[in-house]
Amino acid sequence: MLDLCFVGLANPGAKYDKTRHNIGKDWLISLGQSYGITFQSKQKYQAEIAYSHEEKIMWAIPENYVNNSGLTVEKIKKYTGLPYKKIIIFHDDLDLEPGEVKIKVNGGHAGHNGLKDIFQKSGTKEFIRVRIGIGHPGDKSIMNSWVVKKFKPQEKVLIEKAYDSFVSVFDMICEQNISEAQKELHT
Repeated sequence: MLDLCFVGLANPGAKYDKTRHNIGKDWLISLGQSYGITFQSKQKYQAEIAYSHEEKIMWAIPENYVNNSGLTVEKIKKYTGLPYKKIIIFHDDLDLEPGEVKIKVNGGHAGHNGLKDIFQKSGTKEFIRVRIGIGHPGDKSIMNSWVVKKFKPQEKVLIEKAYDSFVSVFDMICEQNISEAQKELHT
């Protein structure tokens, strides 16, 4: 029986690889490598899908654009019956600096169009989210071009440290000890 689903938000296509907006997907792929998982395209979910932990955890990377992420999340809900509170969204966050990562239970979308779409299509905010800092450009008028830019070398170093910190609590998340993972990660 399925216990959890991880969803890594990203835009499809090579031109978006390793960009700020795709960090959710990038982290999910890196985490998945440590479990030896292989993603396979599944049209039923409009996503690349993999399983771990004796098929108790589903991993999903939507094959549609970030702004349409709700389609995949709804298909996961429909075909698995998994409650929304068991779907963990990995996404970029402008309000956090590179090198910061936070686990959030419920809460708003803070202007993130992918989350907005997920909340709108699902009718709820009852998700656990892994917020990965990408920094803010300072000027809202350049936000759209900012999120599809690659990280600067010094930002990559900070993000790698944040990733390592997150890896140290990932097993807690897999075991659904979310508040323990939050405590350890946020202190």
